[in-house]
Amino acid sequence: MTLLTMIKLMGEGFGKTCAIFFLTLLFSLPLGMIVALLRMSKNKIISNVTRFIISILRGTPLMLQLLAVTYGPYYLFGISVFKEKLIPVVIAFAINYAAYFAEIYRGGIESMPVGQYEAAEVLGYTKFQTFIHIILPQVIKRIMPSITNEVVTLVKDTSLAFTVSYAEMFTIGKQIANSQTSFTPFLVAGVFYFVFNAIVDFAMGKVEKSMDYYK
Repeated sequence: MTLLTMIKLMGEGFGKTCAIFFLTLLFSLPLGMIVALLRMSKNKIISNVTRFIISILRGTPLMLQLLAVTYGPYYLFGISVFKEKLIPVVIAFAINYAAYFAEIYRGGIESMPVGQYEAAEVLGYTKFQTFIHIILPQVIKRIMPSITNEVVTLVKDTSLAFTVSYAEMFTIGKQIANSQTSFTPFLVAGVFYFVFNAIVDFAMGKVEKSMDYYK
């Protein structure tokens, strides 16, 4: 197999890699905020249950979670829930990353001075208005470096989809490597990931820079 053919085949899988990446962000970022608010709830039961779930998601391998979501329903109940493997893959990724984003959000929210809330109350803002218009914009600015780090990690983690035989780029590269007894596909995959990561890092850097209001 020529190098160009190899790149073409892996390029087709790269589209599925991008699908995992963007769909995971689409669902995990807002889900993470919801989880963070539940984690910060004044209701101890809700707070502790959420904390326990987060600890499980952060304390077990993403690979295991992928296997559980994809094959768990069949092993436990004998039914095949998902006809398209992209669905369980995205569900597992989104839930896992939501747990990490939730802790980042929580850290950002709890770092805000109490005076911000008190000043907003004096000005007549409701709690919801205070959070949306005053707290959240500042939190997003503070946590962007941490969010960027997780997003960059997600680029590389998409390769874990090979564990459930989803034909994204790394899975195709691994299949080619096995059939050709060659390490070249892994090098090609490395280049793909490096370039993708560089683009993501550049884009996130631009977003961070746009939030430097006082520079």
